[in-house]
Amino acid sequence: MQVLRLIYIRFLIVITCIASCNTSDSTDLDNNANLEGEITNEENGDAIIDLRNWKVTLPIGNPTEVEPPQILDFQNIDILKPYMYEDTEDQSIVFYTEPGSTTTNSSYSRTELREQMEPGSNNTNWTFEEGGTLTGKLKVNKVSGEEGKLDRIIVMQIHGRLTNDQRDLIDKTDNNAPPVLKIYWDDGKINVRRKILKDIDVSDIDILKKESWTDESHWFETVVDYNPFKLSIEVKGTTMKIKLSEEETFTFDDIHTSKWSVFENYFKAGNYLQTAESGSFAEVKYYELEVNH
Repeated sequence: MQVLRLIYIRFLIVITCIASCNTSDSTDLDNNANLEGEITNEENGDAIIDLRNWKVTLPIGNPTEVEPPQILDFQNIDILKPYMYEDTEDQSIVFYTEPGSTTTNSSYSRTELREQMEPGSNNTNWTFEEGGTLTGKLKVNKVSGEEGKLDRIIVMQIHGRLTNDQRDLIDKTDNNAPPVLKIYWDDGKINVRRKILKDIDVSDIDILKKESWTDESHWFETVVDYNPFKLSIEVKGTTMKIKLSEEETFTFDDIHTSKWSVFENYFKAGNYLQTAESGSFAEVKYYELEVNH
């Protein structure tokens, strides 16, 4: 009996240790938190969207950003709840934004995901030669403005990034390069804007400067209104292809996409409201979002 009692006591000690070792205290999020560590499939849980390679920027703070691995538990982070939350009725993640804090070189606020190929770091990005694909199913649920004059929202982007050497070469204080692609929801239609060179004979140094590029606009004919729709962006070599709901496609493969190869890039997706007017707002729902390289 004494032996059995000792075995039982040791068993209780082991069980207690296991339970306590798997319990962690919750901590407050600092702005722009950057945590290291590998994130596994299990840690992503049953989330609608795989967030292991995304951080989110909010329209508050400096602005406030939440990176992996904290973002994987977004449903339970108080600072995120007004801006990024799950709607279990239609299995979507809602991105809500209103005028507030802005990022460098912008006048507008956002609740927007930024791709991080290396979770917790902005320093690992991809080139057009390496390529990548972003696919999503989404809808604009609510937006401020009058009928026919609704506020515009950027729902997807490919943003450029300077290397440290490029940044120093043109005497910039940050690594921001222009977005080569911006996809707008604009009064129920989808507008694609991509960057083209003002002068195709631009020098190797000047090509790195924002002022060497300008926007070229293209409209999809399909009207999406407030209905769910699918968007995909595929980059491979000098080709950039944007597809709307398997119905329409814009493909760019020319001198402009070829010369964009000097930049690194990253994908963005979410709700980037294009107004700073008081009382304006937007709500975007994402049902699917996947990135591949």
